[in-house]
Amino acid sequence: MRRPITVLTVCAALTGASLTNADPAGAAVAPGVTYRVYDVRGAAGPARAHVLSVDLTGPRVRLGLLYPGAVAARAPVSRLADAQRALAGVNGDFFHITETQHPGVPATGASAGPAVADGEFLKGAVPDAQRFGPALPPGTSGRAVVGVGLDGRVRLDTLDFSATTDTGLALSGLNQYALPENSAGAYTSRWGDLPRTRAACGSDTDRAAPCTSDTFEVTVRAGRVTATSPTPGSGPIPPDTTVLLGREAGARRLRALTPGRHLKIRYSLAVRHPSYRFALGGYPILTRGHPLPGLNDTARAVRTAIGVSNGGRRVLLLALDGSPHYRTGLTIAELASLLRDLGARDGFSLDGGGSTTMVLRQPGHTTTTVLNHPSGGAERPVPNGIGLFER
Repeated sequence: MRRPITVLTVCAALTGASLTNADPAGAAVAPGVTYRVYDVRGAAGPARAHVLSVDLTGPRVRLGLLYPGAVAARAPVSRLADAQRALAGVNGDFFHITETQHPGVPATGASAGPAVADGEFLKGAVPDAQRFGPALPPGTSGRAVVGVGLDGRVRLDTLDFSATTDTGLALSGLNQYALPENSAGAYTSRWGDLPRTRAACGSDTDRAAPCTSDTFEVTVRAGRVTATSPTPGSGPIPPDTTVLLGREAGARRLRALTPGRHLKIRYSLAVRHPSYRFALGGYPILTRGHPLPGLNDTARAVRTAIGVSNGGRRVLLLALDGSPHYRTGLTIAELASLLRDLGARDGFSLDGGGSTTMVLRQPGHTTTTVLNHPSGGAERPVPNGIGLFER
């Protein structure tokens, strides 16, 4: 039985010193799960970290992807957690939050990086230059993920999407709000019903580059081309249907396909049988106990992160508080140091700012409550998150 939540506040300086005076028991919220609050002295002022420590060695809890059932959709973390009956959760990947550079093109709300839910590869990563959020640390990629493998262990990795058609056309994307130049991508029922227009905007080096009009779509159902279109479409895609969208050279290859033609899409083994039960994007900031070189040490913000230790069998879900007293937040370099001081060996940064949210279902309640104070004053709708589930 879970006992009522209590808040424990300790103080830690980000100077390489370890945390002190922390009650090892914390506040138990489920078997193997404790909740603590830490006050932290950042270089620019105080920060407050809400931390869920999760022991995955037992059979009682697991991690999974929170998402609203479509890639191009958003909902507050509490609503995502309640819909999937999660015990707790934090927000996830950076996402296509706004679209000011391309008038008339709607923001899709889709996440930037790869995503896997219940062993299903939902989407691939957009080109790095098309990401929203802070610049990636040197040597990292928008294909970076944190996830749970088939062995039940949490690890940091990169995930690529690849597929081909029997005509030899390589597909470079899956349910992505942006495709590489001169490529073609696949869209399935998991995309949702929003327009696919944004996929042909921007370039491999500039997110604000103009949209191209050199596009072509092919609808494939039951191994046969059923329709074509010179422009990206919208509306729901049936579960037995795939839409191929090409831009520039990719569009020219697709124009050779006509209705009635047989067409088979061959997905790579990594996509058909993902090695992850769940995964989502962000970027690494701590590996093998060492912060990555070149982490930003000037830009401060409210942030969300996950720390990993004990060979992937223990995780820390961390969300900074966004109330006015703590809104200065931490730099990415400070965040990596904090995760290390909390005992993490590897660390991964998720979306922050107004997206940072941690929710928990209190004992005796049927819905979750928000533990931190979102910096925008209320929960921001997000495309996905990390959910903690009781088995």
